[in-house]
Amino acid sequence: MVVGDITSSTDVLVIGGGPGGYVAAIRAGQLDLDVTLVEMDAYGGSCLNRGCIPSKAMISASDIAHDATQAEEMGIYADPAVDLQGMVDWKDQLVTRLTKGVESLTERAGAHLIEGRAEFASPGRARIVASGEGQGSESIEFDNAIIATGSRPIEVPGFEFDGERILASEHALSLESVPDSMVVVGGGYIGMELATVYQKLGCDVTIVEMLDSPLPQYESDVTDVVHERAEELGIDFHFGQRASEWEEDGDGLVVRTEDEDGNLTAFDAEKCLVAVGRQPVTDTLNLDAIDVETDDNGFIVTDGQARTTEETIFAVGDVAGEPMLAHKAFKEGEVAAEVVAGEPSALDHQAVPAAVFTDPEIGTVGMTEAEAEEAGFDPITGQMPMRASGRALSLDEKEGFARVVADGESGFLLGAQIVGPEASELVAELTLAIEMGATLEDVAQTVHVHPTLSEAVHEAIKGAKGESIHY
Repeated sequence: MVVGDITSSTDVLVIGGGPGGYVAAIRAGQLDLDVTLVEMDAYGGSCLNRGCIPSKAMISASDIAHDATQAEEMGIYADPAVDLQGMVDWKDQLVTRLTKGVESLTERAGAHLIEGRAEFASPGRARIVASGEGQGSESIEFDNAIIATGSRPIEVPGFEFDGERILASEHALSLESVPDSMVVVGGGYIGMELATVYQKLGCDVTIVEMLDSPLPQYESDVTDVVHERAEELGIDFHFGQRASEWEEDGDGLVVRTEDEDGNLTAFDAEKCLVAVGRQPVTDTLNLDAIDVETDDNGFIVTDGQARTTEETIFAVGDVAGEPMLAHKAFKEGEVAAEVVAGEPSALDHQAVPAAVFTDPEIGTVGMTEAEAEEAGFDPITGQMPMRASGRALSLDEKEGFARVVADGESGFLLGAQIVGPEASELVAELTLAIEMGATLEDVAQTVHVHPTLSEAVHEAIKGAKGESIHY
């Protein structure tokens, strides 16, 4: 039986159940709004199902396997066997548990969940095409809508994803066995993270990148640490190379690249992972039906309250542009829901941290020294190398450093760059300090546990004051 088109209404229509969408739905429910959440794929979005969580699970598992083979200096000798299918099954169990949790939390907050695709018919009306054959469609009238449709991997012309030879990141997270070799197109955070995973699992990985270094959005002394470590692991880098074409070759393929002078290079591999960035998902929305502006890259333009150029429509998460981070989407989802409810809420991007889960990790927040100078500050910095940290040495993780940037006149913290073990965790303290408007003195007077990695942050703070004790 085909269900006919019916019409319902809601205070808030949330389109997309990823980090921005489900948080917006939960927060709107907490604020006693009638909420309808429409998701066309899987609750939790790309982050939970194909990105953040599964990749970090694979990183953790590959680290265990690799570290066990590198502990002879500690008196430990091991040669672990890797069952990639077992690793993937474990990862999938985690994802299933968390996606069910997201669905449950959203329902408990009072949201009405619909599985299907939402497209706008007008600024106050959307059509929902339900999932499943013969399920029909319905129309929803809304007072406000929050777009949270996320992003998808960018395809390089000629390198369309097939899941067999040419992989997107989601394919690389679900392989049945470790390939003998892999070419990774793109040296950004996704390419670097997954290249490290497979190199540690025994794959021979080559990275080709158009620019002259990996992770180009970070300062060179930060990325140098990660680059050198990756080369020590055996990853082969080729910079200034653009992927131009590929062809099958027996059980593998040949990837050809071209430099700026037109010179061609060929790379043989079993698989090719393409990780050159992500693009917003807006083609499902029928944006022509509403007065919503997008930028040159297709991202929806929003203001400091996540509101689009259409007064009653908001956009959060990846679809609203850089930085494409799940925690930024969380905050935007909360703000959008609060603004809809009439709360005095707004975004503050000064204190949004970022992390890369390479080996070692990178964690940053706020301004670099150069950015602080450009903004008109007279910055001072303090830096503590991990090789001077007792806890880092006891973890056999001596590469990297913690650096802070502060205003030389007032001492207010402006930013931080950390590369080293647990950098993604260490940056939280400095994010809080910047958000609170803390000074170097505030953090310097805070007693830190010994022996911990957080002492490196403390010493960097004291170093900026000229009072470093341990370095």
